[in-house]
Amino acid sequence: MNKKNVSFWIKRLGLGLIGSLLIISINYYLISPLKAQEVLKVGTEPAFPPFEMQAPDGKGFTGFDIDLFKAIGEEAGLEIQFQSMPFDGLIPALQSQTIDAAISGMTITAERAQTVDFARPYFRSGLAIAVRKEDQGKIKSFDDLENKKVAVAIGTTGAQEAAKIPGVELFTFDNSALALQELSNGKVDAVVNDSPVTLYAIKIGNLNSIEIVGELLTEEYYGIALPKGSPNVEKVNNALDELLKTDKYRGVYQKWFAGEPAKLPLVTPALEGEAATFSLISMLPALLYGALITILLTAFSVFFGTIGGTLLATASISDFKPLGWLSRIYVDFFRGTPLLVQIFMIYFGIPSLLQGIGLDFNFNRFAAAVTALSLNSAAYLAEIIRGGIQSIDIGQWEASQSMGMGWRQTMRYVIFPQAFRRMLPPLGNEFITMIKDTSLVAIIGFEELFRQGQLMVATTYRAFEIYAAVALIYLFLTFIASRVFSWLEKRLNPVRRANKQASAQIASTPEQVAS
Repeated sequence: MNKKNVSFWIKRLGLGLIGSLLIISINYYLISPLKAQEVLKVGTEPAFPPFEMQAPDGKGFTGFDIDLFKAIGEEAGLEIQFQSMPFDGLIPALQSQTIDAAISGMTITAERAQTVDFARPYFRSGLAIAVRKEDQGKIKSFDDLENKKVAVAIGTTGAQEAAKIPGVELFTFDNSALALQELSNGKVDAVVNDSPVTLYAIKIGNLNSIEIVGELLTEEYYGIALPKGSPNVEKVNNALDELLKTDKYRGVYQKWFAGEPAKLPLVTPALEGEAATFSLISMLPALLYGALITILLTAFSVFFGTIGGTLLATASISDFKPLGWLSRIYVDFFRGTPLLVQIFMIYFGIPSLLQGIGLDFNFNRFAAAVTALSLNSAAYLAEIIRGGIQSIDIGQWEASQSMGMGWRQTMRYVIFPQAFRRMLPPLGNEFITMIKDTSLVAIIGFEELFRQGQLMVATTYRAFEIYAAVALIYLFLTFIASRVFSWLEKRLNPVRRANKQASAQIASTPEQVAS
């Protein structure tokens, strides 16, 4: 190749490199900013159909709220990323700015507006009463709910309104689906919930035994919540205004609901009211009451769990093999499945199953909580007790038998006292764990310490202060339990007891004076 050809190809290569750099620069400085979109993290609870729910394929979410926010994102040039979280956690997440916005059929209220900003209303709704068909004649209006059992979803306006009913026994759940299941199982007299959600649940969930009675109790407006002072409020409002002016909002509405959408105000009338003031001191009695319930729940569960664990441990070391196999299956099942699932199976699953075969059976919430915690605790205590017994040298069994002692006598006077001292540390850990595990029964609406805190956060939206107080009370309870077990360990320590007796004997012996 001659010099002219080499020079020609070098020039072409250089021009190509310059052109490539120019294209990359234009794409980076001009085209990329036009294509880039601001990402908006939006929290939602996918258990509020038809507004938000899990997509049929299990990937992502669907519903009226989801479609509407996607349309808002397209109009405002925002990339929407939905995040699933419980309803009562949405406002705390906005306060901590973990998410940028929340849409979950959230009613605009003066209390909520104190802690978050709302875009203009996007849906008009109202509360309705759902009852079993057999109770239609007994319950026709809100006044008929006096002294009745009413199920609600925590943190909702339905829960706030139902709490005002004289003599009502309120059952709070994490979502409306659980509240309606409670009604279907016959454990409550009514459910107070948003009308469109209840109607959709009755239709889709085949809840043929449930109907809505009377007229709507309230007129409410749903809004998109954003952190205080968020610059996205204006973007969302402008996009929503544009959707309402065109047929896009109407198209999304009629995809999920029949008829024409209602006219929406710029500002909801609820913001004209005054919000209640927050005082942690005034809430301490409720938290302390919850702590008392937690202690009772722990005591009952550990008591019955210890009985069950002792029987299981005895069965596992028995020479009768089938007993050992059954014990192993029980322990593996309750240690290998989440406690939360076990609580759901016992409280919701068993009554539903028995009623399906014609048996009228229901669990009291306290009984269900104690049953679930005791059965779970028994599995762990069985292993602790078995390990403690088997840690004693087999020679002590043989020595006891050579002295003519039977199995029961050997266990009572020789083996178990020594094993119990070795079991104390893990028993203390299990007791402390049980104190904390009682918080899981909040899922079935049982108002122990953690549930009391949830109910307060749902109405005051002061998550940090209330949950900090709850945490401190749990810390106090576990600290006391830890000190009690430490005292027992020292008290039952044979070396310490022998040294103490020897010291007392020496102190009581008169000094020998040398003659």
